[in-house]
Amino acid sequence: MKLTFLGTGTSTGVPQMRCSCTVCTSADPRDRRLRCSALVQVDDATPAILIDCGPDFREQLLRQGCPDLMCGLLTHSHYDHVGGVDDLRPYAYAAENAHFPLCCSPDVARDLQARVPYCFTEHPYPGVPQFDLVEVMPGDVFSVGTDAAGRPIEVEALDIMHGQLPILGYRIGPLGYITDASVVPGETVERLRGIDTLVINALRLTSHPSHQNLTEALSVIEMIQPRRAYLTHLSHQMGLHAEVDPTLPQGVSIAFDGEQVFIPNNSQDER
Repeated sequence: MKLTFLGTGTSTGVPQMRCSCTVCTSADPRDRRLRCSALVQVDDATPAILIDCGPDFREQLLRQGCPDLMCGLLTHSHYDHVGGVDDLRPYAYAAENAHFPLCCSPDVARDLQARVPYCFTEHPYPGVPQFDLVEVMPGDVFSVGTDAAGRPIEVEALDIMHGQLPILGYRIGPLGYITDASVVPGETVERLRGIDTLVINALRLTSHPSHQNLTEALSVIEMIQPRRAYLTHLSHQMGLHAEVDPTLPQGVSIAFDGEQVFIPNNSQDER
């Protein structure tokens, strides 16, 4: 399995506009962060799964050579996570009846239909993207396709709290992906305990009402005990990558845009 970080930044991205702090003016490419998104490819011959589709999606996919996509998993409907859905049109071209599956909670499905109603009309305008909205709830285990050997690719939707907003995290076999969490409920911790690779948000060093800070993210990692963990959805207030990353516990790293992680393909039945 290959995980590619398309973006590792918070809603403003890094550098943040009109900011001249040391992070926003850093020459280190690891300090330049597009909005948070990722690709997961279970094997070399299978199209990738997209996690979230923010306003930087077009640039992110061009950087990766526009790989084939199987479906999208949406965590919630905030703009920095769904603002790029219209740019999915090469994967969801109405004229070819190629409806692109977007898996999401029912409230996200309603929000998308309100935000881009032209994508869901009975007689769509030529060229608009067309989507199949697949509604899922926390605890659901669902198949998004098959791998190169014909085995189902199963995804588990996870319960996450983003401030007062319930959102979704996802488990795909040996990978757990959580973003925008302020609280990771105990049941979700149990569903991920001992997983190989965990991706989890850590906004900054100080507290925030709707996102984990670094200390809180490390506490969740300690409870889940993954083999390794990657921090994502960072703001410029986290500090310089080169200074903060070496201070993290063994097995924990700050992710950066374009980073690729290879994960052993453990049985997806191991939960």
